[in-house]
Amino acid sequence: MAQLSRYPVAEPPTAPEREKTGHLLLRAYAVLVVFSALAHSFWYNLIGLAGAAVLLGVITLATLAIWIPRLASSRRAERFPWRRLPWVTLGYVAFAALSIAWSAWPAVSVVTWLLLASVTLQGLFLADVLTWRELVRCLEIALRWVVGLSVALELWVSAVLRHPLLPNFSEAPEDPDPHWYWVRGNLLDGLLGGGRLQGAVGNSNLLGILCLLALVVFALRLADRAPSPAMRWIWTVVAAYLFVRAGSATALVAVVAVVGVLAAAVLMRRAERPDERSRLYALFTAIAAAGIVLVLVARDRLLELVGREGDLTGREGIWGAVFERAIERPVAGNGFASPWLPWDPAFDRWIVDHGITVFHAHNMWLDVFLQLGGVGVVLVAGAFAALVWRSWFFAVDRPRWDIRADRPYQAVALLPTLVVTMLLVQGLTESGPIMLWGWLLVTMLAFKIKSAPLVDVGAAEASAPERRAPRSRRR
Repeated sequence: MAQLSRYPVAEPPTAPEREKTGHLLLRAYAVLVVFSALAHSFWYNLIGLAGAAVLLGVITLATLAIWIPRLASSRRAERFPWRRLPWVTLGYVAFAALSIAWSAWPAVSVVTWLLLASVTLQGLFLADVLTWRELVRCLEIALRWVVGLSVALELWVSAVLRHPLLPNFSEAPEDPDPHWYWVRGNLLDGLLGGGRLQGAVGNSNLLGILCLLALVVFALRLADRAPSPAMRWIWTVVAAYLFVRAGSATALVAVVAVVGVLAAAVLMRRAERPDERSRLYALFTAIAAAGIVLVLVARDRLLELVGREGDLTGREGIWGAVFERAIERPVAGNGFASPWLPWDPAFDRWIVDHGITVFHAHNMWLDVFLQLGGVGVVLVAGAFAALVWRSWFFAVDRPRWDIRADRPYQAVALLPTLVVTMLLVQGLTESGPIMLWGWLLVTMLAFKIKSAPLVDVGAAEASAPERRAPRSRRR
């Protein structure tokens, strides 16, 4: 006969799984890496070219010191997925290195290729050591720093300093061009109608596109029901305000594209049958074609609506000069140089805008054509095409690895396709997607999608070596 007892027969409770201090420090370091890439111009304006170069070198060496032991560790949940590396993306990096042999500016090619290699290394590192949710969280924290520092610096210059601020806190010469300033101090000019803001990054166009990226990441975190939604809404409002005050036409067009792709992805997720998806693809194709025709027909009117001139604020003149030089060596190009180094004779005073030597072509495709010719354009097109293809189906296909076909979609899965949409639009008027933070995102997302095609599933998403196992209680 069973005896009445006060002692339960169930398994005793265990403490929840906890992360090791090492993994918490790793995530903090990842935030520093991402912030330094996103706000590279902040470091340049704060500590100068030499200081920024030293910081880049230290971060690169630190990444190698952290990553190499992890690659060689026997505690990895699985071997490093060499076969799943983004080989087309790495092929572009390799061809850029080869271009040093025939470069018209070899010193520039060596220096800028080292920068490209460092950024590529960081992208692969982040994709390998962090899970999908950790990547999004890392981006969120880094973007909060960008947004927060931008507000703080703009407020300090406007309310305390009361005059524009030059890079490295230099003294302003007589009658300087406004484009020379790090921050112009326009924050308190008006709520929405004042001058454009430059933020901590010192560039309105860069601030605008980073605020758009922040809005995307914050929205995905809200959709994922992450903790502290009220605080996240506050950050969203601040990022939206900075986006409006930055006044970037490129970022505004990118918003339209991102919203369109987001709507398309949501509709595709709701399609239950293949024929429904086929009809949606036909609809999307028709809308895209109509949009292209509208842009071509009403180009001047659209530029007027966004407050831009017919020559795209001088970009057409830049494109013409770049194409004239690029066509001289159309196959393999003149040698890698992203960004252009303005102190090199090949670029010094070559193209000048507002008294400043231009350091990129303001179009990523034209920039690649100048540097690496048609071969480079094919490689970059292949890298972006592969990322677009994988990111789209990563976003619209239901998570599935067995016969079960009703698992819920993940909000995090929308990140790659929205980011690559933003980068492709930005690449029409800027060269950011092929260097620094843009290339870091391309490399990181391309590798992560291949190595972890499902969110929260598989050894690549487990972070098992870095998590503290739950303690068992003695009975």
